[in-house]
Amino acid sequence: MAGASEASGEERSLMRRFLRGFLYFFAASLLFLVFFFYDPLPENPPAAALSAAAADYDAEIIRDTWGVPHIFGARDADVSFGLAYAHAEDDYGTIQEVLAATRGVLARYRGADAAPADYIVEFFDVWDTLNQRYESEVPPETKAIAEAYAAGLNLYAAEHPDDTWAGLAPFKGQDVIAGFMFKTPFFYGLDKTLQELFAPGRNQELALAPTEGQQAFSLGPKTSMELGSNAIAVAARRSTDNTTRLLINSHQPMTGPVAWYEAHLSSGEGLNITGGLFPGTPLILHGFNDHLGWANTVNHMDLSDVYVLTRNPDNPMQYRLDGEWVDFEVEEIELPVKMFGPFVYPAKRKLLRSRHGPVIENEDKTYALRYAGMGEIRQLEQYYRLNKSETFDQFMSAMAMNALPSINYVYADKSGNVAFIHNGQYPNRLDGWEWTRDLPGDRSELIWQGYLPFENVPKLINPASGMVFNANNTPYTATDGPDNLTPSAFPRHMGLATNQTNRSLRLVELTDGTTPVSRERLLAIKFDDDYSSQSRIARLVEKMAAADYSGNPEVAAAAGQLRRWNLSTDADNRFAALPIMALRFHDRENAEDESDASLAAALETAVTYLETHHGRIDPLWGDVSRMVRGEVDLPVDGGPDTLRAIYAAGENGGGTAPATHGDTWIGFVEWAADGRQRAEVVHQFGSATLDEKSPHYADQVPLFVEKRWRRALTSREAVLANATRQYRPGK
Repeated sequence: MAGASEASGEERSLMRRFLRGFLYFFAASLLFLVFFFYDPLPENPPAAALSAAAADYDAEIIRDTWGVPHIFGARDADVSFGLAYAHAEDDYGTIQEVLAATRGVLARYRGADAAPADYIVEFFDVWDTLNQRYESEVPPETKAIAEAYAAGLNLYAAEHPDDTWAGLAPFKGQDVIAGFMFKTPFFYGLDKTLQELFAPGRNQELALAPTEGQQAFSLGPKTSMELGSNAIAVAARRSTDNTTRLLINSHQPMTGPVAWYEAHLSSGEGLNITGGLFPGTPLILHGFNDHLGWANTVNHMDLSDVYVLTRNPDNPMQYRLDGEWVDFEVEEIELPVKMFGPFVYPAKRKLLRSRHGPVIENEDKTYALRYAGMGEIRQLEQYYRLNKSETFDQFMSAMAMNALPSINYVYADKSGNVAFIHNGQYPNRLDGWEWTRDLPGDRSELIWQGYLPFENVPKLINPASGMVFNANNTPYTATDGPDNLTPSAFPRHMGLATNQTNRSLRLVELTDGTTPVSRERLLAIKFDDDYSSQSRIARLVEKMAAADYSGNPEVAAAAGQLRRWNLSTDADNRFAALPIMALRFHDRENAEDESDASLAAALETAVTYLETHHGRIDPLWGDVSRMVRGEVDLPVDGGPDTLRAIYAAGENGGGTAPATHGDTWIGFVEWAADGRQRAEVVHQFGSATLDEKSPHYADQVPLFVEKRWRRALTSREAVLANATRQYRPGK
């Protein structure tokens, strides 16, 4: 027994030593965690400090019966101040998200998933560029707009400290300029280039010198339908009633940092414009004033170049250029990444730059990227000039700044002018090379400098038919008349798109170049919900229907149903759900794989999905396609890549596909022969972006699904006649 007692005592002693050691280890780990990773966010400045600059501005905000803000002020800067405050009332959370991302500190709040966005801010060199050039190169009037917007946000932060992210205030004018620098390159698809460059196992396709008599073999991936936009302008001479019309119909996410917010801005300095803008922007991005208007669509030109660098085997911090080894510029960056609570992991990275641009290291390959918009800080200046334009010449003078890396413009004015501009900062490239492929990084003549002048940008002004349009398609189909732009007029190195979308195909099919276009006809074109027989979706559905399903009678029967579809997406259509859902499942898995096996598998998935949730494979399309906002849940016409554009991204739970992208804020502007303007607008949801308790959270959904409009209020008298609230922030 004594031996057992002694053994037991030794075990207890060992256990005590183990626990003591564990506690020491835990305490040491905790101290290490606190010492190295404890980094609580600082407190924001007191309210008095945040709101001090508000005394320099005086804005009146009038909310109409739909909650839309109309902002009046003596100066343009007063209006920008008021816009910031009004937008913060409706969407402060998203504005802060945008500003945190723009500063490159979003991961400090959101964790590791946001770190790539912060890295891109460093990769683009946003803040070093801006800090060096803001004071000397941003014009005083543009700076005044940016700083007034920051003052409006700071006033709101002072009044709502509990809603303001710790450490984010005060906001500053540089945040506004930086937002344009960070976001605008993504509108021509630079994000996809970056994702592809960082992807593991990237295949390299090197362009060869044109004198070497051959080009690199390229496996160009087939792409699925992409989100886009529509824009149409019809001159008075093409209309039935001597009226010029403009349709503004961008397709954006319905919520988030690039979702449209509607506002009307009016100042004593001549600003009087209505339109859409994104969180964090102090002016209208596209819309209309009394004299003119414009619509934007995304264009898909080749505006970025990838160079393959050869590194010095004896010194990896050098690369070969013109037969010599050249040093990389090396920058040590730190990305603070939230772990939990006040603990932050300081992720350190080494960022290299070559003379071409920022560098990406992928496995054993090293690439450099050069892209349109590098170092550009004039975007807000150009938007300001566009907002103030009152004539075609003033508008074109603003466009000639060429500060915006991309984005198509479809223009109309009260004088009956219509125009299409395939806008872009087109790199001044050396002719003869295949710029769509990777380029050798050891030849300095391939490092292009600057852009082609604005007169070289593709434009179509007052074409013979009196009609211009764009639906993210090639600029060579911009009018239904005889004088379209032609490829022979532009060098290949401009990288102009040659694609057609279903929407552009339908626009061509629905117009003929001569028949007068009435108001009713133009609206019918806008809300057309059919697919062209020449479209990708029609081709894939035909192929899907023809596949061999002999081993699966149920799916074979479904394939027979596909042949009954009339290519329409009206809400009452019984044959639209099966093909659209099948292609949605197909594209989600592998959009590039158009094999019979891939399409058949997608059809089988759609059959199971519809049978499970609807008990049949032919439910009404409106039972699947829905507009959902809070407690509002309504069927909606349209589908992916139709002119009535409705997209549903993500998972479709419960058998429905709630709309997430597509038709959002839409403007329809008309100028009669005497110059009088009529304008109608609609938003997909309402002016209250985040407040589910607001009457304006979903009040426009019924209008939207029924294809009805609100009359735009563009004069102070009309606004006051429909006012529900008037106030002056900070007064």
